[in-house]
Amino acid sequence: MEKELNILWTNADPVTAEKMVFMYAGNSLKRNWWEKVTVIIWGATAQLIADNDAIRTSIISLIDQGVYFSACKACADQLGVTGQLEEMGIEVKYWGEPLTEILQSGKKIISV
Repeated sequence: MEKELNILWTNADPVTAEKMVFMYAGNSLKRNWWEKVTVIIWGATAQLIADNDAIRTSIISLIDQGVYFSACKACADQLGVTGQLEEMGIEVKYWGEPLTEILQSGKKIISV
């Protein structure tokens, strides 16, 4: 898909989540800037989701709007939050190889 954006979200700051990751992901679909938006949850962001009600509410709203969320399984397992993420409808999988494929193929990715 040519108009596909991946957002690699590693920054566990809630303000950055709300004012960059979530705002851009949601508006990207609403305004047809991108046809598909995937937010890749990596590292401490998995813990932020588990610990923060407002962040969870925002993610559920974005999922309802069509933003796709997927989390690094190794990170989620190590942080003990895999079940919580899956219960929200977030895919949890090993992301090392898929991330490498995105980078090597030249697909669009933003790292935050």
